[in-house]
Amino acid sequence: MDLNLLNESLINMDGLLRLTIRFAFNLFVTLILVRVLYYQKARRKDYLFTFVLISTIVFLLCVLLDSVNLQLGFALGLFAIFGIIRYRTTQIPIKEMTYLFITIGVSVINALSGENVSVVELVLTNLMVIGVTFGLERVWLLQHESSKLVIYEKIELITPEKYNDMLNDLQQRTGLSIHRAEVGKINFLRDTAEVIVYYYNNEVRNVEQYESDNDDD
Repeated sequence: MDLNLLNESLINMDGLLRLTIRFAFNLFVTLILVRVLYYQKARRKDYLFTFVLISTIVFLLCVLLDSVNLQLGFALGLFAIFGIIRYRTTQIPIKEMTYLFITIGVSVINALSGENVSVVELVLTNLMVIGVTFGLERVWLLQHESSKLVIYEKIELITPEKYNDMLNDLQQRTGLSIHRAEVGKINFLRDTAEVIVYYYNNEVRNVEQYESDNDDD
């Protein structure tokens, strides 16, 4: 049933129902990927916010522009744009870029799957994506290596011969099981150095408070 106003379509009930069902399904799949699988490991609310909103916008863009006969080119254009995107303030880690790519891909699939794709095929495709992501995140990659940038003030320990002493000190002060570290920029005026620590986050622990305490000092 359609309602028209001044020769413009006001309400298309069939299209509205189709949009609502597809949007709910896409949001459900996205939340499983980024809220259940990603967030429980990474605990990054900023990326959770980004993934959900980008997925929503991409889905709605694809659905509303579905009438334009440029589906394949439009989808590839979205992949190209967001595949090379870098925020000005920080670089996106490779894992977060992968989840960004997944959420965009799933949204495009759910939005542009035409009448030739059955509901069962669409659901199965999404389940495949969730299944592979779950397998990599929870089964095969039991130990995920994470990194953290620390402003380190014990500059006398950054020399190669005192590398093990620096690791032990960082482990004691952060509470993380750090297995390696890399020294970045060194500021001799303030006697500080940027140290990137790498650890396995089986139990994710936040060291942001430690960094803020150092900043206060």
